Amino acid sequence: MEYIPGLAGVPATESEISYIDGQKGILTYRGYNIMELAEYSSFEETTLLLLFGNLPTAGELADFENQLRNARRVKYNLREIMKNLPATTHPMHMLQVAVASLASFYPSTEYMKGGTENQAYINEVTVNIISHMGTLVAMWEHMRNGYDPIEPRKDLTYAENFLYMVTGEEPDKDWARLLDACLILHAEHTINASTFTTMVTGSTLANPCSVISSAIASLSGPLHGGANQKVIEMLDEIGSPENARPYIENRLAEKKVIWGMGHREYKTKDPRATILQKLSSELLQKKNDAGSLSQAFATAMEVEKVCEELLSHKGVYPNVDFYSGILYKEMGFDAGLFTPIFAVARSAGWMAHWREQLQNNKIFRPTQIYTGAGNSCYLPMEKRGESHAREAAE
Repeated sequence: MEYIPGLAGVPATESEISYIDGQKGILTYRGYNIMELAEYSSFEETTLLLLFGNLPTAGELADFENQLRNARRVKYNLREIMKNLPATTHPMHMLQVAVASLASFYPSTEYMKGGTENQAYINEVTVNIISHMGTLVAMWEHMRNGYDPIEPRKDLTYAENFLYMVTGEEPDKDWARLLDACLILHAEHTINASTFTTMVTGSTLANPCSVISSAIASLSGPLHGGANQKVIEMLDEIGSPENARPYIENRLAEKKVIWGMGHREYKTKDPRATILQKLSSELLQKKNDAGSLSQAFATAMEVEKVCEELLSHKGVYPNVDFYSGILYKEMGFDAGLFTPIFAVARSAGWMAHWREQLQNNKIFRPTQIYTGAGNSCYLPMEKRGESHAREAAE
């Protein structure tokens, strides 16, 4: 039996939801190329595609959008739980607590009996979790700063409402469209760490709110979703484009991580990074009076150029986190929001995999390769002391 660290390359399931070709830099959702979805679709439509396998009709999309809009408000009990958390609580930790607490409001266990016969409950909890995710993250941005949260609106899209709840201002249509594209790009990515967590927890038939809470915990780590915040910290440390080369060369010499560079699946540039770079460049030049790029974006492009020269031979290129954090910063979001926004988007993929897991569920129970001691003889405490004394004397 061969031990494979991190289960790298080990098939853990069969899935119809998404596909990656890491050599060619291709990512598809249900067979649809991510580039087309980011350009033409919406987060709501893409979510339906992930959940049910087909692009919806106009009526189906309108009905789903309406369900999401009507589920945005949060019960006051949940708001009180959030209010009693320390203001220093990281948004990801708040989100994990809050989503787990939703199990108190959606406690049904009927779906456990045969897997999927209670489709009404499964559909309802799917809508409520996805809808609540954006609301909870936006609420906490105000609550952790000592202010009352802003109530959600039903007349706005998912991305527009999130911008409105965070800023308190009418959402800029251009920024909302770019945020919508970010949500689409982050919505799903095959069996990554947090999605695998979803499947493992879901396989026990735990409450779906607990399932998603466990996925949020997995995503919070800097080696997974937390990398986009690390990218901004790195770019701030670099300061300007001319400092990029010495900084990167020094990091590589010290064998330190270049945040936002490299991906377990891709041996070329992450297609999501390519899309975000293009969309960001176009919008930032449009928004800036001089038609120029921001300092952070210009620095990022120089970092990418240096890294391509020094690391491309190893198959190391920018991943989606390299540009998403810059975009969120340009939108005025605090760095603490970056990973929670990732979680908001990924809730669509998590729920799709949870539902797929239920279709043919079998609890995950991998094995191990034992590397501990052989047969040991138990000694009573008094004899154990004598044994230690003899060993010390020898």
